[in-house]
Amino acid sequence: MSHLKYCASLTKYQRFKTREVCIGGVSLGGNNPIRIQSMTTTNTMDTENTVKQSIRMIEAGSEFVRITAPSINEAKNLKNIKQSLKSKGYSTPLIADIHFTPNAALIAAEIVQKVRINPGNYADKKNFKKFEITDSEYNLELERIYDKFSPLVKICKENGTAMRIGTNHGSLSDRIMNRYGDTPEGMVESAMEFIRVCESHNFYDIVLSMKSSNPIIMVNAYRLLVNKMILENMNYPLHLGVTEAGDGLEGRVKSSIGIGALLEDGLGDTIRVSLTEEPEYELPVAKKIVDRYYEIKKHANIPEISNYPINPFSYSKRKTFSVLNLGGDNIPRVCIDLSEHQLSYDVLKKIGYTYAANIDKWILNDIACDYIHIGSNEVGISLPPSLGVICDYSFWSKSKDKLNLIPEMTLKEYSTFNESVFKFVYMLSLNELTDDLFEKFKNDSKVVVILDSQNKHGVSENRRVFVEFMNENLNIPVILSRYYKSYDFESLCISSSIDFGTLLLDGLGDGLLVSLDLLTHTYELNELLFSILQGTRTRISKTEFISCPSCGRTQFDLQETTAMVREKTSHLKGLKIAVMGCIVNGPGEMADADYGYVGTGVNKVSLYKGHDLVKRNIDSKNSIDELIKLIKKNNDWINP
Repeated sequence: MSHLKYCASLTKYQRFKTREVCIGGVSLGGNNPIRIQSMTTTNTMDTENTVKQSIRMIEAGSEFVRITAPSINEAKNLKNIKQSLKSKGYSTPLIADIHFTPNAALIAAEIVQKVRINPGNYADKKNFKKFEITDSEYNLELERIYDKFSPLVKICKENGTAMRIGTNHGSLSDRIMNRYGDTPEGMVESAMEFIRVCESHNFYDIVLSMKSSNPIIMVNAYRLLVNKMILENMNYPLHLGVTEAGDGLEGRVKSSIGIGALLEDGLGDTIRVSLTEEPEYELPVAKKIVDRYYEIKKHANIPEISNYPINPFSYSKRKTFSVLNLGGDNIPRVCIDLSEHQLSYDVLKKIGYTYAANIDKWILNDIACDYIHIGSNEVGISLPPSLGVICDYSFWSKSKDKLNLIPEMTLKEYSTFNESVFKFVYMLSLNELTDDLFEKFKNDSKVVVILDSQNKHGVSENRRVFVEFMNENLNIPVILSRYYKSYDFESLCISSSIDFGTLLLDGLGDGLLVSLDLLTHTYELNELLFSILQGTRTRISKTEFISCPSCGRTQFDLQETTAMVREKTSHLKGLKIAVMGCIVNGPGEMADADYGYVGTGVNKVSLYKGHDLVKRNIDSKNSIDELIKLIKKNNDWINP
């Protein structure tokens, strides 16, 4: 287990103990609360508006304020911003975001309380060049990095300025890419090289991050980083975030999945939810995510896992047999609980099924659910043949239409049931597992488990059940289920994304089911569950937009532009389109996208196919039309 260790416990909620780093009087890591933060979107040279926005962020709960400093001028102006905030009674620590300009970092480090540097573009280059590099050549590059990076380390040490070494998946250098590939290993090593320089100067006020627009890569990279730190006796605090998460539902879901999966295992000392929205809108979302972990500490005991059969550093789906269209090689399925509804054509339309009476056919949209749960309600109308119908066992046993219904039964009901029919078995607790149940499961090829939990640490209890299944070589498909009580929709998005997303990222789960005590959000659940599957890259059902949060480097209205791109291209099912405000992470993150739209100057945009630059510095007025032409040229366009 030691070589796989990446957290304090897989079953008991316990923060990974990191060293304490003081940032302008606000302590991070150690026993301190999980801190929340955001980043300004204004031009850093615009002192007045940057100060106003910083105040809105602070009053919304931001415990640190990050400001971009892309050049020496912006770095110098941080002093004016700091002084203005102080004159207005605000002492929130400031963080300078540095990328390509080491000289700007040297200036900023004497003004603000923390600097953030990106190893991939601070002292390295990314031109997507492929080359062989020998060990001696690599070591010479490390010496060059030492010489270039050391001055900043010394200034930070002298001024009591903390540093975040923030690796971004989208900006790994060519040197790292050619040695380690586009991998979490490369991300970790990129940071470790800079950590070693810091430690050679006895500088330890360091915070680390491993950010990506892909939650799978992000989570694997953070886990691997902690594993590496454990092996090398390091314990630096962690900043968590899913970069380029987007806006609206998708942005909240994607951020909650990536950040929540790590917080579930006690990893993370500060978070930023990166939305393509005003920064003050990020903070309530971040607070809701963090607040979850003040309650989770009181969870019921879950037996520790001594033999973890899952590689936490690499995605691999749990192998299951196929039942109906669940498990096996099937994509995860979506089930909507309609037990509190009277079925009607209007209800079905809201979950993706439209009956066209004139041609007597059902029309399915791209996010039509796969199953409905009717409880003990009569169907009353004809249903699409592709829609599975689950009902309570007591209702099924009395029904005259057993062939078109699938019973859901309790474990007690299942224990005495011997008919050879497809069935769902509801399981609520780890304590329900018995040797007799294992034996019955092993002899049943027509059973699907619906796995729920009432434990405050339900994710870990569910994971413990999966471990038991895997240790017993039980390949039963499992639908992940939760009942939520009295949630506003944003809170529902956050909780369900964490509850389901954490397990899906580990390859666990063959479908999703949510039940609510309120009917308010039932119809929105369909889109939410599909968004969770999309966010975990386990089922792609719609266009995915990789959109960065705006910052002072952005030279066009990112929110408005993203909305326009979305309006014109959201019907392109399965495509990934990146909308980037600048070139810092653009080309790299777009390597994971099919098409990229990147701001390169005032009202200037460049278009990419993957990471290949196709059109440079075109006028933003024509840019969306040009993007559509590019998509058409590559035969990826379909008419709406």
